[in-house]
Amino acid sequence: MKATMRNIKYVMLSAVLIGFTACNNDDSNEVVIEATPELNVADLNLSNYVAVGASFTAGFSDNALFKASQEKSFPKILSEQFAQGGGGSFTQPLMNDNFGGLAVGGTRITEPRLVFGGAGPVALESLIGPVTVTTDIAINNPSGPFNNLGVPGAKSFHLLAPGYGNLANFPAAANPYFIRMTGTTPNASVLEMAMAQSPTFFSLSEIGGQDVLGYALSGGESNPDASNYSPITPSAVFEASYTALVDGLTANGAKGVVANLPYITSLPHFTTVPHKPLDPSNPDFGPQIPLLNSIFGALNQIYDGLGQPNRKVVFSETAASAVVIRDETLADVSAQLEGALNASPTFPAFIGQFGLPEEAAPMVAQLLGQAYGQTRQATEEDLLVLPSSSVIGTVNTSSVAALMGAGLSQQLAGQFSIEGITLPLADKWVLLPSEQNEIKAATDAYNATIQSVADAKGLALVDFKSILQKASTVGISDGDFILTTALVRGGLVGLDGIHLTSRGYAVMANKFLAAIDAKYGSNFIEAGVKADVGQYPTNYSPTLQ
Repeated sequence: MKATMRNIKYVMLSAVLIGFTACNNDDSNEVVIEATPELNVADLNLSNYVAVGASFTAGFSDNALFKASQEKSFPKILSEQFAQGGGGSFTQPLMNDNFGGLAVGGTRITEPRLVFGGAGPVALESLIGPVTVTTDIAINNPSGPFNNLGVPGAKSFHLLAPGYGNLANFPAAANPYFIRMTGTTPNASVLEMAMAQSPTFFSLSEIGGQDVLGYALSGGESNPDASNYSPITPSAVFEASYTALVDGLTANGAKGVVANLPYITSLPHFTTVPHKPLDPSNPDFGPQIPLLNSIFGALNQIYDGLGQPNRKVVFSETAASAVVIRDETLADVSAQLEGALNASPTFPAFIGQFGLPEEAAPMVAQLLGQAYGQTRQATEEDLLVLPSSSVIGTVNTSSVAALMGAGLSQQLAGQFSIEGITLPLADKWVLLPSEQNEIKAATDAYNATIQSVADAKGLALVDFKSILQKASTVGISDGDFILTTALVRGGLVGLDGIHLTSRGYAVMANKFLAAIDAKYGSNFIEAGVKADVGQYPTNYSPTLQ
């Protein structure tokens, strides 16, 4: 047996050697490894690269700006590739710590970063305890000039505004992040600070994103008196601002790369919370469903009588149910509800099951009319903003106080103040289809301007809109990774559901390089001078300080 196995072994070895020799003798089977070409930057002058933009340009991530995220901003990553083709140094207005957050004169004005808490995003301090925000815009701003002029929160016209970085104008008309950059020229605009550096190459990115993002984050708030009011910038204002920005940046013959805008409603901040989050197996919700359906059943009959069946509210005892929302596009039928309830001979007895006397019927009819005169259950076309996940199903204490003031007991007031169930979700938690259409129309108009200006000036253009659309459906690949926009799991978008992870910014930098190659004839991608996205994290440890 041993001799037989030995013979087989030698026969196999001989066959391998014969095959190896045959391959060497047959040129057609040779494996040819092509050499990577040397970097060729064509006629680009990358010696003084300046980046102008908003939060993405700054490196904003996980709902904050912090040192580690800035060091992996996409302009910083670009500058590292440019350095191999004649690029110079690249300075950034680095924060003082990795907590994130800002202070002014010792008073905190923005919060530290989010971190992963095991099930989802949580506040940093919820895991490691209180921290001191050390970046103070009144006492310890860095010295410029800065190649990275990314200003989180800046709208298109803000980049042209004098005094936008002047501490004396804060908070009414100045941006705290830009205050850190202006130094001895507090009234200089972002554009003026960029032009003062005579850039030889520039990037202009996410201009217009904040012009619609503020509106979207507020759930489409349209009340000028609301604290979160942030209207969509008119397309004519955007066009004038964008044209002025590009005219200024190209005045000395600089070349550059710009990016168009994605539909921000495809970001996980707007797609993560389902419209049907109410689970009947939840012990705080399921047992209440029969009573809830009894209450809404009285209103549903009135909705049917008004020819408004789309307003009816029914909670399922076997499947997830949609939340109840306020829809400002619906006609207000508060008066009709109140009148119908008061006219019902069974209504006084109906409220008796809540321990209310018959004489309370008119007051309760008025309260129900006011609460449900402009409401419905959400549909899959509605988008619930990410923070709503921590609100749905909780008791709104302001509502409790108001109802107690109207004469209800604390217990009953609490029962009628449950967010998304007995208390309709306010407009700030929901983007209605009509509001989504406003955002889309504005984005399309902005992108038309960006395309037109880029063509007229001969600039490279990154199609960020298509990139994010693909990432939100099938995912995008870069090296060994496929990244999607899924919150936490996707790797592209950070914990705030809007801004990119460091790996996402590396992907973005590579997309910029590809656009530069296509427009100017350089070969960064072909020469392998690009970011290795695997070297960039998708999240940061809570212990990073």
